[in-house]
Amino acid sequence: MATRSRRISPPKGPRSAAPAGAPARDWNTVALGPVRGRWLLAGKDGRLTAYARTEGGLLRWTEPAPGGPGWSGPDLFPAEGLTDLAVGQGPDGYAHFVGRRRRRTGDTDTVTYHHAVQYQSGRPMGPWDSLGTLYRKPDMSHRGGPPALAVDALGAPHVFVRNAGRGVHVRRQDKKGGWGAWDDLRGSKTFEGACAASTAEGRVWFAAPGEKGLSLWAQSAPGGPLKKGADLPYLAQDGSLCALETAPGRITHFWHAADGSGVFAHREGAGVLALGGGPAYGTVAAARALVDGYDCTVLAFRTVGGRTALAAYPTEHEAAGLWWTEIGEECLESPALAVDARGLLVVASIGARGELLVNRQKDASSLSLGRWQRF
Repeated sequence: MATRSRRISPPKGPRSAAPAGAPARDWNTVALGPVRGRWLLAGKDGRLTAYARTEGGLLRWTEPAPGGPGWSGPDLFPAEGLTDLAVGQGPDGYAHFVGRRRRRTGDTDTVTYHHAVQYQSGRPMGPWDSLGTLYRKPDMSHRGGPPALAVDALGAPHVFVRNAGRGVHVRRQDKKGGWGAWDDLRGSKTFEGACAASTAEGRVWFAAPGEKGLSLWAQSAPGGPLKKGADLPYLAQDGSLCALETAPGRITHFWHAADGSGVFAHREGAGVLALGGGPAYGTVAAARALVDGYDCTVLAFRTVGGRTALAAYPTEHEAAGLWWTEIGEECLESPALAVDARGLLVVASIGARGELLVNRQKDASSLSLGRWQRF
């Protein structure tokens, strides 16, 4: 039976500098690592927000003003028992979150999924609504994988989960705010570290690494069904996939090769492209930014030594070449990239001490960065 929830609408009440309902500071505010997905997001008001996970909850840092350079936080919002927290954002700017909860009753484990929304930068998060289990049978309900999340043109979240048969299920919200049943997208022998994304027009894409290579699904039109494309016979490191819209309606996927040979990219019409970079850990981060007047794709990842590697090239012109440079200090898991309200690239990571580390492009004339700030 579908779980009903309130349709996405901003919560009523006065604005405040400190989010209403934010827990007291005696909670653990040391980040254990970023949430899954694109964890540095720009709100409708132009302010950036960074999200990380911690013991028993979700941490959030927010720019007090568009373009910073300061940050407020961390604010902690309880998500007791939820793991594998993932974030996604739609064209309306709302940030959606989904997590997985495992409970044991007697000899039976049950996995449920839960969804929450933040409607505006710096505002409270809504409640965590249950999406139930992937399977009705108790002996199968524990076999759902960690979730991935994308939001379509209508602001409806799509929650993707690897299923018991190692294919993929998706559950999406309808126009009235209800959640449909889990839909089997098929697929086989996928791993758990999948990637979900949406284009500016709101088309949803999904990619999963697997034993046979990369499996890809996409909507041919906003709001339409997700259709599976041909598998790519390239082995990707589990959890390394990301997607970036590199031209209107066109997605480029990036990943680390499973054999440690570096970063690779793929988009329709261009085939698979080797981008170098060497062995790495975690998700590739990608963003588009102006560098010396050119629209460039900037990539970042966590090296095996723990630092952030950064490179850039003219968007969709990989043949121009790119050079990787290590920057910053040791970080936990994957860095994040975004463009701030001034049009400057922002690089963020979670430091080894559980703090937010931020650096900004000095100006658009080059990819030169300023000093790292710690929050």
